[in-house]
Amino acid sequence: MSSFYYNPYNQYQSPSISDKIKSFLRSGSVLLWLLIINIGVWFCFCLVSLVSWLYNVPVESVEFMVSDYMAIHSYIPLLLHRFWTPLSYMFLHFDFWHIFINMLWLYWFGKIFLEFLTSRKLLWVYLWGGIFGALFFMLSYNIFPVFDSICGEAHALGASASVMAVVMTVSFYVPHYTLNLLFIGRIRLIWIALVYLAIDVLSIQHGNAGGHIAHLGGAFFGLLYAANLKLHFFKLQPLKYFSKSKTFKEKTGKNTNYRYTDDELYNIRKKHEQEEIDRILDKISKHGYDLLSKKEKEMLFKKSH
Repeated sequence: MSSFYYNPYNQYQSPSISDKIKSFLRSGSVLLWLLIINIGVWFCFCLVSLVSWLYNVPVESVEFMVSDYMAIHSYIPLLLHRFWTPLSYMFLHFDFWHIFINMLWLYWFGKIFLEFLTSRKLLWVYLWGGIFGALFFMLSYNIFPVFDSICGEAHALGASASVMAVVMTVSFYVPHYTLNLLFIGRIRLIWIALVYLAIDVLSIQHGNAGGHIAHLGGAFFGLLYAANLKLHFFKLQPLKYFSKSKTFKEKTGKNTNYRYTDDELYNIRKKHEQEEIDRILDKISKHGYDLLSKKEKEMLFKKSH
């Protein structure tokens, strides 16, 4: 649905940046919570680093201690004692620009993702993309001879693999989606993803090899998941135990045992929302904005991003 915003002069204009931010913060979506958790963890590290500095404790020592317990390590036996690290590492950042770029990409592509797929799928892709990134990282450091000298001490952290999974999933699910980039013009989403992927492949031997390899793990899962969404190689039901499917009776009032899938429920909800928006816009054209109910005005504002 295209963006709109109604004003009292019966004209439509794009919502301002502040309106978009307010609407996004009010949404309570999975994307918002992923951003909050990542930024919150980084902020906590900044506070710990500040306190350490005040007590003359080197920042490097703090980073080493935190990464020892939260980053993913290349030494596989250590995973038995740090079994949570394949999850914790994907929310851990030390450097400002590292988290800034990751969160920017997550926000941009997460918003596009949610235009076509559900919030649960976004969470599923983020988590499993990060896990595949950790798997690629550990296996590569224990397989390729070039890493023999540092295999026991290398570690990886950051949301890049998870973000890469989101980018690849949505880019290959809707490859013809077009963005208008500054200085470049209109470009399809698929080309942005392929350039992003190529940069990682070509950068492996030029520094931060583990990070780039982890990105490829996230990209692999994103490609696999997008292919499954299109071709249905096997049925995935992400986080199905955290939600219950609605019966046909619950949605239509008809007595039947048919149960909707998550995608069917999502499409039905989006269709009903669009029908309600169309009804509200028709009411505005006939009777004016002032005659809308409070609930109708709130819905119009919520869908204006």
